[in-house]
Amino acid sequence: MSGHSKWSTIKHKKGAADAKRGKVFSKLAKELTVSARQNGGDPSANITLRTILSKCKAVNMPADNIERAIKKGTGELQGDALEEILFESYAPGGVGLIIQCLSDNRNRSVAEVRHLLNRHNATLAGTNQVMRNFQRRGQILVDAEGVDEDKLMELVLEAGADDMQNNGDQFEILTEPGVYNEVSEKVTAAGYKVSEDSGVNLIPAALAPVTDKSQASSLMKLIEALEDLDDVQNVYSNADIADDAIEA
Repeated sequence: MSGHSKWSTIKHKKGAADAKRGKVFSKLAKELTVSARQNGGDPSANITLRTILSKCKAVNMPADNIERAIKKGTGELQGDALEEILFESYAPGGVGLIIQCLSDNRNRSVAEVRHLLNRHNATLAGTNQVMRNFQRRGQILVDAEGVDEDKLMELVLEAGADDMQNNGDQFEILTEPGVYNEVSEKVTAAGYKVSEDSGVNLIPAALAPVTDKSQASSLMKLIEALEDLDDVQNVYSNADIADDAIEA
């Protein structure tokens, strides 16, 4: 996961520099609405909702926005019907992408994603061609600065995590989806800084090395363009981008 996490870190730092907070809030609001619609608006009984609320807190999302989004999900306020759409794609070099959308207009989402993929020489893949190489895992990313690796490792393993890796700027903690919240809450309670990119994510089982600087640049531009679409919630990649290609 080193390359994937390094790109995630770079992306996060860039996002902080030119913060599009309104777009971040909009995407989180959609997640809140869908989660509340599926499993209710009580965070104590809805693990997924609790996870999303942690992300909202990390980006200082206003309480009014949060409450309104949840009420749309529970039916207390009127809101558009949202559906999840997953696209599987191969970018140049054989890098696999999973593009997750939450949309109230399937035709619009399909047209926008297709257009961007075509523009960046990426192709749509058949159902499960890319997804079969990904696993749904809890992924907790902790800022590594000043952290005692052994102490953190002991804490997360006792809390129920499966593994922890040192990726330089971050520690990556992997869990089963069902114990993600418990482990994340214990890490946060212990005073560690958990990245807002943490969550129950799609993690690649095998990585595709990207060493060519031009290819790396094209890939990162494609991912940024996809993430900038209003309907796109997440873009998951199995790219392992070389350090010098990221720096370039």
